[in-house]
Amino acid sequence: MSAAELKGLLQTAMPLKILTFSTLYPNAAKPHHGIFTETALRHQIATGELEAKVVAPVPWFPFSHEIFGEYGVFARAPARETRVGVEIFHPRYVALPKVNMYLAPFSIAHSAKSVLGRLLDEGYDFDVIDAHYFFPDGVAAALLGKYFGKPVVISALGTDVNVIMKNPTARKMILWASEQAASVTTVCQSLKATMVGLGMNDAGITPLRNGVDLELFKPVNRLTMRKRLEMDRFTLLSVGHLHAVKGHHHVIAALKDLPDVALMIAGSGPDRKRLEAQVLTLGVGDRVTFLGALPQEQLREYYGAADALVLASDREGWANVLLEAMACGTPVVATAVGGTPEVVRSSAAGVLIASPTPENVTEGVRCLRASYPDHAATRAYAEAHGWAETTRAKLRLFRHAAHSAIPDGVLSR
Repeated sequence: MSAAELKGLLQTAMPLKILTFSTLYPNAAKPHHGIFTETALRHQIATGELEAKVVAPVPWFPFSHEIFGEYGVFARAPARETRVGVEIFHPRYVALPKVNMYLAPFSIAHSAKSVLGRLLDEGYDFDVIDAHYFFPDGVAAALLGKYFGKPVVISALGTDVNVIMKNPTARKMILWASEQAASVTTVCQSLKATMVGLGMNDAGITPLRNGVDLELFKPVNRLTMRKRLEMDRFTLLSVGHLHAVKGHHHVIAALKDLPDVALMIAGSGPDRKRLEAQVLTLGVGDRVTFLGALPQEQLREYYGAADALVLASDREGWANVLLEAMACGTPVVATAVGGTPEVVRSSAAGVLIASPTPENVTEGVRCLRASYPDHAATRAYAEAHGWAETTRAKLRLFRHAAHSAIPDGVLSR
């Protein structure tokens, strides 16, 4: 049998061993952090074609008290845990203020090196390092790949390209990592175009959209749920980190011209007090509810009961919340940025607005209400965006990366 034939046989017969590598991964202290990374891995494992372990570094911090904010929360993350049947390691890396942009990839790689070495020593001879988020995670993964002689697949998500690559030093490191990678993926065509424009190799980038978990996110009994959640007006839902980039403030401001509309905001983050102050200033406190961060099972209830999801962000890669809402039968109003126009491509999905302003949000909501889609049609639209296609494509990339790294001479001996 030739080496090429044996490679082909291996690609179909041998289960892959994957090492998922990302700082964007849930842990016991932050169960919602990077949940999309875990979701993608869970669907890959469900195929039965691979096994996986996760290395998800977290910043080192000596104090775990809540007064220390995000760093205190990270300090409470366990060194090792198991989630959805997958073993996860959380090595600590040093994150220094001001210089972290330049040192983070090296600090993360250094912190993870001993964990990877121990896994190999214990017999988990992983085939591929699957890195999520290009900087610093992807750069750190490329460093580790070179050190351990393992192929690396790096996924770009959005901010890592749209924002971080504007820094010349980070851009050089990201471009270097893309050259070392066996494959690069991105969540949408728009992000790929940006990456090529910034100097990456077009042929080496594969767009693979995120899917939506159609079993988890599904319609609820809308009338019953609206009564339980006290939704007695046309209700908008705004979901995401409480930060200016997500545009919650635009949705709040739009309420002054939408007098019969209520708003519920799901998420946590540094802007909560500012947003609460804005609500008081505008006098819309009786129509705005802050829900805090919600687990996905509870978020499904709000998706299914709300009249529309509004995402007034000023930049996005691929916003998972859009398809999550649609899968629950709820249409969206969203800014036409990043991959969002690739998600909202039908009147059944919802309405796009040109830019994130209160006026545009107001007009978008009015447009949606004037031609409101059938909930079943919205759900049907989402059903074409499950995880199966993306999962199969990612597995093909993993196998190609793993078996292309095997020298022909080794197989022909």
